[in-house]
Amino acid sequence: MVITIDGSHSEGGGQIVRTAVALSAVTKKPIKIINIRAKRCVPGLSHQHIASINAIAQLFNAKTKGVVLGSKEIEFIPKTQVKTPITINIPTAGSVSLVLQTLLIAGINTKRTIHATIIGGATFGKWAPPITYTEEVLGHILKEVGYGFKLDIFKHGFYPKGGAKVLVWIKPQNHITPFDIKKRGEMKFFGFSIASSDLKCARVSERQKQAALTRILSEAKIRAKYVKTDCPGSAIVLWAIGKNCAIGADALGERKVFAENVGTMSGDTFEKSLMSLAPIDKNLVDQLIPYLAFAGGSIKVESITDHTLANIYVTEKLTGKKFIVDDKQNTISVTF
Repeated sequence: MVITIDGSHSEGGGQIVRTAVALSAVTKKPIKIINIRAKRCVPGLSHQHIASINAIAQLFNAKTKGVVLGSKEIEFIPKTQVKTPITINIPTAGSVSLVLQTLLIAGINTKRTIHATIIGGATFGKWAPPITYTEEVLGHILKEVGYGFKLDIFKHGFYPKGGAKVLVWIKPQNHITPFDIKKRGEMKFFGFSIASSDLKCARVSERQKQAALTRILSEAKIRAKYVKTDCPGSAIVLWAIGKNCAIGADALGERKVFAENVGTMSGDTFEKSLMSLAPIDKNLVDQLIPYLAFAGGSIKVESITDHTLANIYVTEKLTGKKFIVDDKQNTISVTF
């Protein structure tokens, strides 16, 4: 029986597509997604969404229909995991991290190592988590529940040219332990300020770092780095991790925006999340929803966003699990 997913549900973004396709592969349930990205200024599939869908189709020998640029409706019929390693091409500056999100969800319950090479795309871009956040923040929490993956970043990419190269290994997942994220414990603070090598003379990376440090109340180890890329760009990511807790924030450099302003923006966002006293930030919780469905447990969050509600909608449809959302206590749980 084909399960129909409404792509306009809640925030109506691309996350519905990515989560639905990945969970379709995990559960072996065929899906039809309608109204794809209906609430966006430019609705339908973009290059990044197509790359994610095609990657999962390669891994699970799936039959697809309608997977073309701008499509507002697709079908995805998975089989068993058959092919690895795979190569994923992103012809634009689409987000590498969002493609990784799809691969990681598809790795739930996998009995074989998934090995993929992502060529092209941006490791730091707008409206998507930077790759450092995926590796250090999402990766920290997943590691704590027994989900392991490894990234090798051979080349970074910025908007508008992209051009990244990233390798990912997802280990066989024998058992994910239940989430027990209730309160924040002792945390260690880190940061990564990055800029393309042609911005080194302007000391962009160091300026972002110093500005961020003026806004953070806790002592943080922030690393500054320059890398060769296909076009100029910069970004800064801040994070704090501890047992059953992870908070992250970031800011992206742009033309006509001083490096100091970029650092300040990241620091202010980071401190706001820290002041909430929640064990995880509001952007992390929606990424954890698919794993919560398979592991069970409870998560206390900074706030419940439309992205989170959209992921709950898709995950419930494909897994049959029922999420308990407590708006007053800001908790989300799944019981078996």
